[in-house]
Amino acid sequence: MKTGVLEAQASAAPIVQLVDEHVVDEAAQLARARAFAEPLLSGQPLDTGEDALAHADGVAAVLEHIGAAPSMRAAAYLVYAGDFLNKPEEVVAKAFGASHASLVSNTRKLVQIQRAAREAKVGEDQRAQQTERVRKMLLAFSRDLRVVLLRLASRLQTLRWFAASKQPCPQVLARESMQVFAPLANRLGIWQIKWEVEDLSFRFLQPDDYRRVARLLDETRVEREERVEAFRAQLSRQLQAHGLKAQVQGRPKHLYSIWKKMQGKDLDFPRIFDVRAMRVIVDNVPDCYAVLSRVHELYRAVPGEFDDYIARPKPNGYQSLHTVVLDEDDRAVEVQIRTRAMHDHAEHGVAAHWAYKEAGVKGYAGVAAGGDFDAQVAEARKAVLRQLLAWERDFAGQEVQQGAGAGDAVFDDRIYVFTPDAAVVELPAGATPIDFAYAVHTDLGHRCRGAKVDGVMVPLNTSLKSGQTVEVTTVKEGGPSLDWLNPELNYLRSTRSRSKVRAWFNALALSDTIARGREAVEKLLQREGRTAIKLDDLATQLGFRNADALFEVVGKDEFSLRHIELLLRPAEPLPTPDEVIALKRPSGGGESPKGGVLVVGVESLMTSLARCCRPAPPDTISGYVTRGKGVAIHRADCSNFREMAARSPERIIAVTWGAPRSDKAALYPVDVMVEAADRQGLLRDISEVFAKEKMNVTGVKTQTVRDAQGGTAWMTFTVEVADSARLAQVLQLVARVSGVRAARRK
Repeated sequence: MKTGVLEAQASAAPIVQLVDEHVVDEAAQLARARAFAEPLLSGQPLDTGEDALAHADGVAAVLEHIGAAPSMRAAAYLVYAGDFLNKPEEVVAKAFGASHASLVSNTRKLVQIQRAAREAKVGEDQRAQQTERVRKMLLAFSRDLRVVLLRLASRLQTLRWFAASKQPCPQVLARESMQVFAPLANRLGIWQIKWEVEDLSFRFLQPDDYRRVARLLDETRVEREERVEAFRAQLSRQLQAHGLKAQVQGRPKHLYSIWKKMQGKDLDFPRIFDVRAMRVIVDNVPDCYAVLSRVHELYRAVPGEFDDYIARPKPNGYQSLHTVVLDEDDRAVEVQIRTRAMHDHAEHGVAAHWAYKEAGVKGYAGVAAGGDFDAQVAEARKAVLRQLLAWERDFAGQEVQQGAGAGDAVFDDRIYVFTPDAAVVELPAGATPIDFAYAVHTDLGHRCRGAKVDGVMVPLNTSLKSGQTVEVTTVKEGGPSLDWLNPELNYLRSTRSRSKVRAWFNALALSDTIARGREAVEKLLQREGRTAIKLDDLATQLGFRNADALFEVVGKDEFSLRHIELLLRPAEPLPTPDEVIALKRPSGGGESPKGGVLVVGVESLMTSLARCCRPAPPDTISGYVTRGKGVAIHRADCSNFREMAARSPERIIAVTWGAPRSDKAALYPVDVMVEAADRQGLLRDISEVFAKEKMNVTGVKTQTVRDAQGGTAWMTFTVEVADSARLAQVLQLVARVSGVRAARRK
């Protein structure tokens, strides 16, 4: 047995020695960092008016109070010393290592940007945007979580200085502290910083309310403290007599929380202080419930005022038992029961179990380095990242999504970069300077031609990183390049940027289409001698909202100019009986007239197939009696025919398809419209389909418009068919040709 004890002591000795050496090394590093910074900071004022060295001392003291390691406190001196070094990152890296150099670089950059943001003049309507900007700044640098703690400690020290020196605190700084830094400390569970930041910000933002609450608090202090002490002593004796080892202490009230409760619940001051607070700290969880049981035996519990945050911790990890009981005078007393570990976490939050891994094998706070240590560090980091994510969503008014990996997700898919004016721009991970330009303003993105990142010229497809400052170079006029849409060149990562580039090219193609339509309409008006007509009035009469809408469909060949001709020309009078007789022709043995069309009720009337819709059997057809040209045969669904029928219904005549004059089937010209992605050999491939199907092509008209996808071709084929039903089968084959988007009869 004795041998086993000796072996255990021998195996533990190196660990103890390692931890002791590490603590000594870190303490020496802290002293060395202060000695390094002292000659640089002494007598140097910060932008707030504080002495730089005194501020660094205060920040180190705050960090020590919340349990940060000596190496972390050393960084407080190095960060501010960096302002007075020519190459701070290089100097700190050589003297204190790469880890401290990285921390100094990130924290200094964040401090500089925050100063610029505070100095920017903003109106009342921009205050919310400024708060959001500061929040994003902190989030941008939170991959190194030490930066967050340093900024919290620094802000608390600055508020303390304004309070102690009785200097007026800038409202923007106090408001930023209340709206950003206090909620951040709350999310991380660092209650001591949260309460003090809130109280000091409250003091500067609402001095009258602060003094009123402080005066009321001071007036009732003696009586309140006597009652609290009597209850504390009684509870302590009862627990001790029951064999429960516990530390019982009064819990301090904070001015801002008192004022919030008075405002939120519309309570006066005496009623607020009916609820006094006690805190009981024990060794383990079973003792927590044992103390709770004893408290409820001694005092009458208030119904509905019990919360078990041990079984159901708060999202930020807070654990404790809360109950409210009535003392002998029927005054309410709140009692919180927790273990020492729970108390440390409640007071110091993540800093209570924060361990920073430096180069080499080290340990901290009695935890030996190794696999378990790595796991603890990783788990602590994930926990804090989840709280930062929750803090961010608090501002967006969203519910916090808990679960594995939730903490890392927000940092993996977004980055935060800065404009030269210190504005924060949120982008997807891997975004480029072009994405940045489009995020700032669409026109800036269109005219972007170059970029600087942190003052250095970079290619436009460079991937940006959080914390960088981006400046773009533009031309006075111009647009994006088609190369930007090539995914292999990596110019754009944001879908929003891609949609804006495509929209620009689509607008350019639309402009070309409208120009072609305008040209066609104006030529028609010249031929008709109607150039004085207003184009918008013409479009309105044709059912379009404006002239550009008319030009667009004309430019796409989706609207026949025949509609405009019919609108401009006066309606033709009905033919006289003599004219009808003159149009008659001998039928020749009962055969149908030319075109295979019979006019119902009239023999051998001259007919012609309308060119606007090109009817062919077995289309449903109707006739329109023209002046001197016989009966024009239209498809019943022809838009031109419907318009003429609405204007002159008396000229409509019933017609039907007749038998051909010979054994040879009659052929009818039909127009086919094809829309396809332009490519080499497209016309040849489509023509081959018609040839294989033995369908004669008598005419082709093509038009190509360049767009964001490379180009779109519109083709109109005039083919001869004996039966339009056969045409539908051929169009299905045409639609299968590579690149064809649509094939339909005109």
